Amino acid sequence: MKLASVRLITDDLPALTAFYSALTNTAPVTPFGPDDYAELHTDGSIIALAASAAVKRHNNFAAEAAANRSAILEFEVDDVDAERVRLSEQVTDWVQEPTTQPWGYRSMLLRDPDGNLINLYSTGH
Repeated sequence: MKLASVRLITDDLPALTAFYSALTNTAPVTPFGPDDYAELHTDGSIIALAASAAVKRHNNFAAEAAANRSAILEFEVDDVDAERVRLSEQVTDWVQEPTTQPWGYRSMLLRDPDGNLINLYSTGH
């Protein structure tokens, strides 16, 4: 079994696509057209974004936009502090500024436009 992607459901696909494009510094791929679905291909993972209307049509109303409070999307980066500066214009909800954790990793927490929690961290190695 292989985890193929993490799919986030949104009521504002263009805004969430722009946010994750800026966050990951990758161009979105829209294999089924730009209105219902987009993917961001990062090194080792795919972030899939789907419009709420598409989930209603194709997935029997199985997911609700902006309702997640139980998952954290985690991205390993080279320099957390540099990412804080780079993303200062795109991010409006900073949860935790860059902090060195007791186990030595440096991390920061933020929310995407739909409220999904994101952790950017570096191992310091």
